[in-house]
Amino acid sequence: MAFVLLYLVVEIVALVALGSAIGLGWTLLVLLAGSVLGMWLARREGVRAAQALAEAVNNRRVPTAELTDGMLVAAGGVLMFVPGLVTDLAGLLLVFPPTRALVRRRLVRAAEERSPDLRTARIRSQAPVVDGEVVDGDVVEPDAPRPGALEIEGTVVPGEPRS
Repeated sequence: MAFVLLYLVVEIVALVALGSAIGLGWTLLVLLAGSVLGMWLARREGVRAAQALAEAVNNRRVPTAELTDGMLVAAGGVLMFVPGLVTDLAGLLLVFPPTRALVRRRLVRAAEERSPDLRTARIRSQAPVVDGEVVDGDVVEPDAPRPGALEIEGTVVPGEPRS
């Protein structure tokens, strides 16, 4: 409840400040232009995010960045749908590609700090996917020698790594 009241106060202060600086007509024009530009940009970037997601899936990659971009574009579209100067500006920042990339990086970093498993999952997701199938056959013990396999004998000496 307090957040809604704070939001309303911030929006009213921003509109009054802009209106007193440039006038009522220009303020309404700025709001209309921001909404039209924002919706056009949200539609365009939404289509791009969907195409990038489809491409990632077709290339058998885990589409983490593409899904995050799609989510941020959708959030920006919702913010631009809500009337107000501050929400329009926040929505434009989420839809505009350079600022969206900054937000995406911070969002991913914050999520990885809260859950370290997400970082290892992202790192693993960059690895290539290898198709294969399981074939029933002879079970070989892990420590049993395999025919044709090379065996190296030696001693491991701890020390500085060599370049």
